[in-house]
Amino acid sequence: MHKSVLLQEAIKHLKLKKGDLAIDATTGAGGHTQALVAAVGKEGKVLAIDRDKEALKIARSIIRGENTIFAQANFVDIEKVARKNGFNEVSAIIVDLGVSSMQLDQADRGFSFKSRGVLDMRMDRNQEKSAITVINNYSEESLKDIFANYGEEKRAKAVAKAIIAYRKKGQIETTDQLAEVVRGVIPVINRGGKKIDPATKVFQAIRIEVNDELKSLESALPQMVSLLKKEGRIAIISFHSLEDRIVKSFFKKEAKDCLCPPEFPICMCNHRKSLKIVTRRPILPGEKEKGLNPRSRSAKLRVAEKI
Repeated sequence: MHKSVLLQEAIKHLKLKKGDLAIDATTGAGGHTQALVAAVGKEGKVLAIDRDKEALKIARSIIRGENTIFAQANFVDIEKVARKNGFNEVSAIIVDLGVSSMQLDQADRGFSFKSRGVLDMRMDRNQEKSAITVINNYSEESLKDIFANYGEEKRAKAVAKAIIAYRKKGQIETTDQLAEVVRGVIPVINRGGKKIDPATKVFQAIRIEVNDELKSLESALPQMVSLLKKEGRIAIISFHSLEDRIVKSFFKKEAKDCLCPPEFPICMCNHRKSLKIVTRRPILPGEKEKGLNPRSRSAKLRVAEKI
């Protein structure tokens, strides 16, 4: 069963009132959405967005009521989707950037190296590009760049070379095939008494590439700010340093008036701050939550307010 990460902390910081408009940009199985619905009451409305058709189907079966609108879409189109549904000035937006337990545990989705399944990793199964496309068609140089940039994998070049060598014998079509190739190159890491599978970073990198996750996040953040009303809040939960870096950098930039280099005598950029940072440091899961849900251990919550 999927457990929503940092649920209470996120809802508390969003400061919703009865009658508010709110958006869950990554509704998944509906955990955060349910909390938003409860917070805004029957007088308010919630827009639940997700690119995964199967996840939305589950969320619809759990959340009933006229005050919830569901939309299958990538949050890269959040402004268009929101305005189409009458969410023009909202009080809160929540984004959970993690892969859901449902996606990880379904072998046929191909997200996990822990079970044998077709290499897929598409959050939206209607799109053409899948993990099979990336692994079997990309050049050695492209694969190396993906593993290095999106997985921060130190042995990216060696992994890419091993994949190209394997491809000469035939396609890599399953998660266990790919995992074994990676494990043949990278030794098992022992961190704090826990063994970290060598395939972890490579699978993360491929998933990011398949779903264009980082570019989508960079494009969506300004749209989210434009949808917030004054004193409206945005809460973003990230699960790895690349996502968190993008969110942190965006919040810091939008909390400043001028972005010109310090040597400029006058401001030339005309940038005006749009946000106030609420969480100077990210909020992390407590020991209890990490114990109940080990997948929450890398989560970070950042919150900002529209000014």
